[in-house]
Amino acid sequence: MKIIDMHCDTISRIYQQRKQGKEADLRENSFQVDLLKMKQADYLLQNFAIFIDLGETDCPYETFHSQLAIFQEEMNKNSDIISPVASYSEIKSNTQKGKMSALLTLEEGEACGGSLKYLQEMYNCGVRMMTFTWNFPNSLGYPAEPAPFLQLKYRPGVKNRNAQPVNYSRQNKGLTTLGREFLDKMEYLGIIADVSHLSDQGIKDVCEAARKPFCASHSNARSLCQRGRNLPDSLIRSIAEKGGIIGVNYYGPFLSDIPDEHHCCFSRVRDIALHIRHITDLGGISCIGLGSDFDGIDDNLELKNCGQMELLAQELKKCGFYEREIEQIFYRNVLNFYYELL
Repeated sequence: MKIIDMHCDTISRIYQQRKQGKEADLRENSFQVDLLKMKQADYLLQNFAIFIDLGETDCPYETFHSQLAIFQEEMNKNSDIISPVASYSEIKSNTQKGKMSALLTLEEGEACGGSLKYLQEMYNCGVRMMTFTWNFPNSLGYPAEPAPFLQLKYRPGVKNRNAQPVNYSRQNKGLTTLGREFLDKMEYLGIIADVSHLSDQGIKDVCEAARKPFCASHSNARSLCQRGRNLPDSLIRSIAEKGGIIGVNYYGPFLSDIPDEHHCCFSRVRDIALHIRHITDLGGISCIGLGSDFDGIDDNLELKNCGQMELLAQELKKCGFYEREIEQIFYRNVLNFYYELL
């Protein structure tokens, strides 16, 4: 069965490994995602995120370009089995050629430094999906689970004269005025808005202002696991009503509140399936996809890597999903979403 995964951090993991002087490649590695494991599992497309931690860099724009260079290098080296895509027609062309597709995404909108000009540049570089935030407030909005501001190496609105300073004390912390401008520009350009990591109020702001469908590329259901990063039922319904997609996340602490005997929230395939069931019960079968968060999460996983996706297919059957519904979850819903937006 074909697979589309809306979020992994493998490019950023390669970047971090190389910064430490270690070898790391995309074709074959010991990570949760590599191209050989993807091919074995019959992946159609993988979203590769450039992830930027504002607690680790004082220049997110430069960090973006450092990781972009790695993405481009790996795509060139492995062009026999995968090619980058920026449109639905390119996905279709790769599939006809027997190649997998790679869609470039950005996790942390502050890489643009609050500049619409830089957003245009990101689009020109191939970015087709972007989160407004990660875990730090920025010039675009406020995150679901904000890390302490004191950890920031980068201060939005300080280094870049064009960036809008953030009012961290305001009560309804959603999108800023600049964040709304970015949403308008993203929709105009063709960059899909990704509300994963955004606060509840921020997601409500996107629901109210968006003219096109958007996604939560790697988020789960708060009713099943009480984490701010997970979506409350009301927002699951709102995203579905807007024609959006929610990619279920495999991270143990986002799947269950109950730790095991080792005080670890282990990621069980059963729990992934239960979140999928809950989201589909609320928003319908067409609103769900996969957003593993592989290589951005720990190794406390029953589904160890991208080569073991059959485990999830089997569990979904046990949960009462039909084969055609599992196909929708695994790839058809996201493919239709990209057909509409790319």
